[in-house]
Amino acid sequence: MMSVNSVWHLLSAHPRRWLLLLAAVCAGMFAFGMYLQHVEGLDPCPMCIVQRYALIGVGLAALLAAAFAQRGAHMAGALGVVVMAVFGAFTAARQSWLQWFPPEVLSCGRDLYGMIESFPLRRVIPMVFRGTGDCSKIDWTFLGLTIANWSFLVFSGMALLGALLFWGLLKRR
Repeated sequence: MMSVNSVWHLLSAHPRRWLLLLAAVCAGMFAFGMYLQHVEGLDPCPMCIVQRYALIGVGLAALLAAAFAQRGAHMAGALGVVVMAVFGAFTAARQSWLQWFPPEVLSCGRDLYGMIESFPLRRVIPMVFRGTGDCSKIDWTFLGLTIANWSFLVFSGMALLGALLFWGLLKRR
């Protein structure tokens, strides 16, 4: 078993690689989300859209930090990863809660057809970008976990990796 110092050394010795790995994971998750939406026909809910923005934030923070060779940039990027990943994990956890304990009244979003029937087109287009699905609805599972559950786990892992990377760089001097 590796010691804590070995883990911090491993992370701080190659921060660019870890940051690029985080950015690649974000790109893969984003691509999978687009696959689920456009190929499988799953409508994202407003919370799914917020998680996508958090995912983009994590990816951009990691990618921008990896573009620089300075330790300070890597530390700032790792901190940005932590902040955005915690935000994404919080949103995914809230969505998981709504899926486990669905509210009696839908309060998360409307379906597309209901929006088109109820609102003029100039209001519908921005609503589409906010998400149209029901946040408490479970459309897809893998190994018994929903998309929101998986999203929470991945965001939590990203936050942990970002925190360990930040701490390792802080200790390295």
